Amino acid sequence: MRFVRLSSPVVAAAIAAAGLALSACSGTMNFPGTSTSEPPPVPQAAPELPSKYSSEELVGRWGFTSYQKEPDRARTEVAARGQCRQPYVIAKGPSGGVMMHLPDERQASELRLKGSPNGKNYIGPAGEAGGPQDREILSFDGRVLITRYVDPDAANRYGNMVYVRCGPRA
Repeated sequence: MRFVRLSSPVVAAAIAAAGLALSACSGTMNFPGTSTSEPPPVPQAAPELPSKYSSEELVGRWGFTSYQKEPDRARTEVAARGQCRQPYVIAKGPSGGVMMHLPDERQASELRLKGSPNGKNYIGPAGEAGGPQDREILSFDGRVLITRYVDPDAANRYGNMVYVRCGPRA
């Protein structure tokens, strides 16, 4: 094997240029006006809008049932009152929300009451109002709460959920 000794300034410049090109592949690109010491800004989530209802209004014991068709609403409210012997309990959550169940969950989770720009109100996990695990508050007069899940599959399975307060109003 023969080795050729390269000592010309042109070859040295080519090697230096290749080294710079390779080092650029392993680093980050810097554009004028940017700094490598600061990470790019993280987009901020829109702040949650408050619900027109408070968690204190929902805390308590409730008779619970559901219906699919609007003509069944009155009958279902009466049936929900009959469930007060075995009430669904909505407790206050440790962070100020309410303890309720998400669809298909055995354990209660802390959920938040959230408002939306279109005036609708929701109960669901932290995050944007109207998310797939949220339930929309269709009506609430202090004694009867009617909700429906946003997710079409859960809404179809659970229907319009009717909660009738057991005992005096909160």
